[in-house]
Amino acid sequence: MNDLTFNRAPVSEQPGNAGVESGAGGSPLLLRLLRIAKRWKWLLLGAVAIAVIGGMLITLLMTPLYTAEARLEIQRENYRIVEVRGVEPESSAVDLEFYQTQYSLLRGRSLAERVATDLRLYDNAGFFEMFGSDEIAEQLSQGGAANASAAARQARIRSAGVILLRNFEVRPIRMSRLVDIEFTSPDAALSAQIVNAWASRFIETTLARKFEATSYARTFLEQRLDQLRQRLEESERTLVGYAERQRIINIPSASADGSTVSERPLIADDLATINRELNQARADRLAAESRLRSAGGSTIEGLQNQAISTMRARRAELAAEHARMLTQFEANYPPAVALANQISELDRGITREESRVRSTLQTNYDVAQAREAALQRRVGGLQADLLDLRGRTIQYNIYQREVDTNRQLYDALLQRYKEIGVAGGVGVNNISVVDEAQVPDFPSSPRLLINLALALFLGGAIGVGLAFALEQIDEAISDPSDVEEAVGLPLLGTIPKAENEDLEVELGDRKSPLVEAYLSTQTSLAFTTDHGIPRTLMVTSTRPAEGKTTTSYALARSFARTDRKVVLVDADMRSPSLHHIFDVGNDRGVSNYLAGERDLAGMIHHGLSDQVALLAAGPSPPNAAELLTGDRIGQLVQELSQMFDHVIIDAPPVMGLADSPLIANQVEGVVFVVQSHATRTSVARVAIGRLKDARARLLGVLLTKFETKRAHYGYGYDYGYGYGESGKQTT
Repeated sequence: MNDLTFNRAPVSEQPGNAGVESGAGGSPLLLRLLRIAKRWKWLLLGAVAIAVIGGMLITLLMTPLYTAEARLEIQRENYRIVEVRGVEPESSAVDLEFYQTQYSLLRGRSLAERVATDLRLYDNAGFFEMFGSDEIAEQLSQGGAANASAAARQARIRSAGVILLRNFEVRPIRMSRLVDIEFTSPDAALSAQIVNAWASRFIETTLARKFEATSYARTFLEQRLDQLRQRLEESERTLVGYAERQRIINIPSASADGSTVSERPLIADDLATINRELNQARADRLAAESRLRSAGGSTIEGLQNQAISTMRARRAELAAEHARMLTQFEANYPPAVALANQISELDRGITREESRVRSTLQTNYDVAQAREAALQRRVGGLQADLLDLRGRTIQYNIYQREVDTNRQLYDALLQRYKEIGVAGGVGVNNISVVDEAQVPDFPSSPRLLINLALALFLGGAIGVGLAFALEQIDEAISDPSDVEEAVGLPLLGTIPKAENEDLEVELGDRKSPLVEAYLSTQTSLAFTTDHGIPRTLMVTSTRPAEGKTTTSYALARSFARTDRKVVLVDADMRSPSLHHIFDVGNDRGVSNYLAGERDLAGMIHHGLSDQVALLAAGPSPPNAAELLTGDRIGQLVQELSQMFDHVIIDAPPVMGLADSPLIANQVEGVVFVVQSHATRTSVARVAIGRLKDARARLLGVLLTKFETKRAHYGYGYDYGYGYGESGKQTT
């Protein structure tokens, strides 16, 4: 095998392999859907047709129904029986809970029974018969004392209410306070009558519910007010009695802005007044002490004293005159002596006057000090009294808070009671009729176009669902473009189903679609290696009867027509078939060579169909796999490749046998045959996996027995097959 080069690289990496990858990347989603639709078109059309016919028949057989409609406006109201704020947040202006409550009240069982009672529907046999209650209608038609009993009448009212609710609808209009109420029945006039009666009764019950609510509130508030009044009186008596016993005297005091009025103890005012006087006395004492301690006679009182000021002025004059006299005379000069005596007398007078001022300041200081001490003692006594009062005021404040709380509750409830008393006599209604129900002119159902459209949609959906389900269940390959996505190998060619059962006749016609298809496959094989068509080639399949033997024979003939020496080897020793096609014996062949015989040339049949040589399978051995595990299979392939240009081996199926993986490892390439519309892709993937595990070089897949009509979207797959033939039209 020195003249052979085995390149184990994947096929997709070989030069010139672009033409082989016909299905690379998969098909677009839209194209796949079109293929599925084409394949299952009759199923889709049948489902749609059955659904449309059924919808039309059901529509024609349905009883016409008439729907009457009225429109109401529901205003939002906030009812507060007791204006006491809770811990929960208040509701917003648009309260969905309120409107949902109103819609539920509109569909209330008691309201439906009131409408049935107002219109006397419970005694209307036609009403019950109209809605399928034939038993009640028959009882009413027969009459009798049983129907007149209260129990029977109440049972009929309940039944009529159930019927009304079953055919009544509430349709709120989004982002508004409007709501539509509808009733549907076979009688147009009855539908309008019931809707109008429903709206009127709903308004009446709403007003009655409001009146009952205010009546209950008034009764409740009266009882509560009486209790609070008694409690308030009792708490006030307790407060006054305690203040009298404890000698607690409080005087009212207003806030700075006059908005609130509170009480404060009288002793607190006394303490505040005496404390202000004490502060003033302390200031006076400090001022007197300051004046008293001033140096010499330079106090403010001394400077402001008129007598001292006069004597000091006189002394200054005399001193000036005495000094002037001394400049002229001696000190003992009699006038000078007289002036000196006058100055001395004035000094003694000034000293006496300043002593009198200091005595006055001392007296003032002593008085201020005594007054401060007296006020200090008074403040201390008042502080002790206030502290004692505070201890006795704790319980007083408790009683006072109880009085204030009871008074606030009493005032609030009294005010609310007055408001309810005024509002309770006015029938304010927050529900009004915007549009009354009119007798409908046309039935609301059945609607033929809508029913047909719905039937068409349902039929299409069912058909599509069935098509996809069958598509998922069917694992067979029906479209050549799905080959690579299904099994992971490129498509080498598509072989149409033979029109003639005689293989020799079909392959003998050079213009037959079968020959054209194998010639196209030969062209694809020429791009699988760098030297063209592989020298040694094995053909196998997943299971028997997929066309691998036909493929081996057809490829051998196609290769031989290009003036190449080709040998066809029947390696299926378990079920040989090529010797029947060539009409030769099978007494010697592959099994003999693998068993040890050397005469390979003597085993080959030459000069057969289109100059194709054949090496038959030979006698069936006890265990073909044991013969293939030795080195003889490799030697066989090497010797044949030296004798011929191409060696094509028809191998057994892969599944369940070990023969094909053993042979695949010895050849240059493997062609995997898959029967279209039959072979399951999951089984084919398992078989291909076994070959890959044996390190086989898989060239691609050959799709055999292909029928264009069974393809998903079979355009172009048979284009050119039979081109130029004038006698027949091929599909």
